[in-house]
Amino acid sequence: MKYVEPLFRPPAEADSLIIQVAYGCPHNHCKFCGMYKTVRYHLRNKTELLTEIAAAGIRYPFTRRVFLADGDIMALPFQLLVEYLEALNRAFPKLSRVNLYANGSSIMMKTEAQLKELHKLKLNTLYMGLESGSQNVLDLFNKTESVEEMIQAVTSAQQNGLKCSVMILIGLGGKKYREEHIAQTISVLNRMQPRQLSALRYILIPGLSLPQEYLPVSEWEAVEELRRIIAGVELDRTVFRANHTSNPVPLSGRFPPDKKWMLMDLDAELNSGALDENGPGALPLSL
Repeated sequence: MKYVEPLFRPPAEADSLIIQVAYGCPHNHCKFCGMYKTVRYHLRNKTELLTEIAAAGIRYPFTRRVFLADGDIMALPFQLLVEYLEALNRAFPKLSRVNLYANGSSIMMKTEAQLKELHKLKLNTLYMGLESGSQNVLDLFNKTESVEEMIQAVTSAQQNGLKCSVMILIGLGGKKYREEHIAQTISVLNRMQPRQLSALRYILIPGLSLPQEYLPVSEWEAVEELRRIIAGVELDRTVFRANHTSNPVPLSGRFPPDKKWMLMDLDAELNSGALDENGPGALPLSL
């Protein structure tokens, strides 16, 4: 396989074959994200990519899962996505699912009929960053997405056979927008009802220019924020993970049955005295 670094994939895609369809991110202006800041966004040459897919089919014939990189592959034109998915289905007879990163705007660029067609071609999970349910917080960090559009996008995708794995960033509201970030994130998630939900703690990335008014929350406040969000959401059928290296208290479970156990774990940690109430606490060596 031909890869150009940096190469990212969600933790759940550790066992997937990664195929790089584009380099970088077509948006790349978010102030909280440093993933593709060193990469100029451009699509792979189509002939080269189709040749690579065919060759991968010969080399890895038993592949069942494929992840398409880099950022927001859902933004590709519908017909080009169809062409690549058809090539993957030809190359891998045992293929069960294809997953990728998506934005609310790129999902909404596709009609319901197109979403159904992509699902028939084994597109399965769309990883989408909500980050916050507060439009003020999203605007502060220059994420050019509308909260309402992201709600519509997740709803439409899931009604047409696709799964959405939605990510939120604990602490992104800082001290100024903390209450708004918590309350509106709960409200948006309850409207979305994502099939999968991931919570990562926001860690300041060296080299990125932060909004001047942003003041980070403490480690204790971050865990308390997560506790309040878990307590507030009413999700009917959602797999939840907060076990990323950025999280002081690793959690995973399913809503609704595991909600009470996760709250008990968080309460125990909040009352333990082990969390830093004035600073960020011990930060991960890498993200």
